[in-house]
Formats: sequence, structure tokens, C-alpha cells
Amino acid sequence: MAWKASLQQHRVVAVIHAPSSLAGLAMAAAAVSGGIELLEVTLSSDRPFHLIDQLRSRWPHCQVGVGSVLSLAQFQAAVAAGAQFGFSPILQPPVLEQAFRLGIPFMAGALTPNEIWQAWQLGATAVKVFPIQSLGGVTYLKHLRAPLGPIPLIPTGGITLENAAEFVRAGAIALCVGGALFPISLVQTQNWEAISQRASRLMACLEPFQIHPLPIASFPGPPVQDGGETIKLGE
Repeated sequence: MAWKASLQQHRVVAVIHAPSSLAGLAMAAAAVSGGIELLEVTLSSDRPFHLIDQLRSRWPHCQVGVGSVLSLAQFQAAVAAGAQFGFSPILQPPVLEQAFRLGIPFMAGALTPNEIWQAWQLGATAVKVFPIQSLGGVTYLKHLRAPLGPIPLIPTGGITLENAAEFVRAGAIALCVGGALFPISLVQTQNWEAISQRASRLMACLEPFQIHPLPIASFPGPPVQDGGETIKLGE
């Protein structure tokens, strides 16, 4: 439930495919400065486990996870490095079982209705619909929502700053955004300010869909006697 609430609050997972550890730190810094707090480090990144550990240390208020998981060994190594959630482009029952035992949210990858339902039945916390653009993008998501209503779907592949809001409006609980947030040209030229601005624009587009947790109210209760002194609950 906590992970679902986090997805509903933030709506965006920044997918970091880092060509180097330093670039990965800079990419994360740009995303965080733009308001993104869910960071996924793909295993195709340079030294991904080291980067996960660094991101956990530098931004403790963010949630840092691992992406592109293809084996149980990879998932275990990522967890040892501090990964707080995981994504895979495929369905791997052993990984789902391990994630469940550890209490770590894990999003299995699927594309067709049958694959999505199977991933959900096997224990996926949410389902990564990938690559969604190949089957129609927003239109395909709308068609999935009716028969698969209760399953939290996270579209991935082809999400842009221009269509992100449409995906959430169509029923996505959150979005994985990589290339649109970190264009190769901006990463290569180290234009981190431009990436930060893209992150800000993305979060602004999705702000109307963010569901923030309600504050815990403090209500005064009935008086309680403690050693002869009257104490009022809530004070």
C-alpha cells in the first residue's frame, strides 16, 4: 500500500541509464532538482550497484530502485546495494517470490492482457507495460483499463513530456520516463540544467494528478489521570 501511495503521489519514475557513475549522479541530481523523487538505475548503467548506493546516500528523501532486472542474482545484488524497488522488462517468478519475501516492491514487465494478468497473479506489485508505444500508446492503455481495472499499470517506452498527462488520465498509476527526460544529446553535452527544466515541466504536467497523503490530525482526547495529575490526550 505504501508503494502504491508513493506512485500516486509522485506519478513519475526517472529511468537513469548512466554511461558513467559521474554522469549517473549528475542525471539524478538534475531529476531531483526538478522535483522527481523516484529514481530507477538500469542495470545497463556503468557500475549500477555502486550508483544505487551513492544515490541512496546523497538523497535519502528519494526512493532508489533498480531496472532492467533479468535474473534473481541481479536482483539480489541490487538489494544488497540498497535498491528499494525493482523493475523488469520480463516476468520472472523467482524474482517476484524473492521480492515478496523481502517486502520490496517489484514491477514485472508485460504487454498483452494475458501477460499482465499472469504477472499480477504471480505477485507483481504493479505491472510495467512495455513497450506500450508499439501497440498504440494511450489508446492501448485505455483498452486495457476496462478488463484489467484493479491492476496498477506503469506504461514504459515512448512516454514524452507531451503525452505523459494523457497516459495518467487514461489510467496509468505512474510512468517510467527515460529518454524523454534524459535526451542523449543533453547527457553527452552535460546540459544538466536543461534536464532539470525538463523534469520540472514533467512534474508540472502531472501535478493535477498527484494524490498527496493526508496529514495526521491531532485530536484532543478525554482527560486521563496520571498519579493524581490530569493529562489531556493530544497535549
